[in-house]
Amino acid sequence: MLSSGLALLATPSVVSLVSATQYTMTKEYYGSTFFNDWTFYNNYDNLTNGDAIFVSAQVAASAQLAYVDSSTSHAIIKVDNTTTVAYNDKRNTVRITSNDSFAVGSVWVTDMYHVPYGCSVWPAWWSQAPKWPEGGEIDTFEGVNLQTLNQMSLHTEPGCTQVSPNETSTLVNSTDCSYDANSNQGCIVTDPSTSSYGEGFANTEGGAFVTEFATSGISVWFFPRSQIPSSLSSNASSIDTTTFGTPVGNWPSTGCNINQYFEPQQLIFDITLCGAGNSAIFNETCTGICYNDYVIGSPSNYDNAYFEIGYVRVFSTAGSDSVISPSTSGSASAASPSTGSATSLEIRQGYVWGLATLVVVAGLSGSGLL
Repeated sequence: MLSSGLALLATPSVVSLVSATQYTMTKEYYGSTFFNDWTFYNNYDNLTNGDAIFVSAQVAASAQLAYVDSSTSHAIIKVDNTTTVAYNDKRNTVRITSNDSFAVGSVWVTDMYHVPYGCSVWPAWWSQAPKWPEGGEIDTFEGVNLQTLNQMSLHTEPGCTQVSPNETSTLVNSTDCSYDANSNQGCIVTDPSTSSYGEGFANTEGGAFVTEFATSGISVWFFPRSQIPSSLSSNASSIDTTTFGTPVGNWPSTGCNINQYFEPQQLIFDITLCGAGNSAIFNETCTGICYNDYVIGSPSNYDNAYFEIGYVRVFSTAGSDSVISPSTSGSASAASPSTGSATSLEIRQGYVWGLATLVVVAGLSGSGLL
């Protein structure tokens, strides 16, 4: 298990170049149809042992846990902040997985105005192949409790490592991406910006996360709202990642053969509570007992536990050929509790990444939520 107090590895000064290219938009999740192409998990959190129930689409809509704000067209995904939960029960929340998978040669961009934070709150914006650990996992955004920095990571089968990255972050927690090493710690890079997670993110109206899933490597950029490139803010039908500058996190193919360790990825938003951490991690930023003092405590504990998403857009070098629908892939959705697959989030029991403290995510804010 890691803690945020562990020493970080310095990023090498000699780096490899990040290959990039032109991408054309192939999928957009936005506005009134945002939730049309996602599957709701509809099960208690049997993945991370969280004190949470991931509700169905019907419950999420009726309880206003997943909806589109009519005044902003932003998608809201949130934890129940109105119900007093009885002892031994769990609190309602949301986990959604994209029905489509996206192949190597894709970029996903998410514009968010607000991300979930607060004691007991564990949100993530990430992707995985349906038969994890086969096909790997990419964590673009992840944090816990009152941490202030976003953590990015990869989780793969043994043999993938981060070697000579070209990235702006010098906060490298670990370089072995194998789920079988260090209690599935993964190869972790932490964003040093306090605007990349939590209250700091909300106070600056969020920003955009960009995740490039390329043969040459995997890269994540984070742009605070005031620095979002015009090619993203202008709703352009194509982007060129060479114009984005150096990514904050980068995992080149020099240490990890992307085509070998990664398969088409399904995109996932989720917010769980407490879960696979321990009291030491919780008490780094919070006091009391996670379940007793928060989950079954005042519903107002979760007033800030929500995503507000402007859009998710997926771009590709191969056009529609990079989008793999359930009917063509023949694989079960990763959101189904009956698939039997385990994600890195699912098997982190007794392990929480050490925050020394992405896919692009934008447009999260607090309007119309509370």
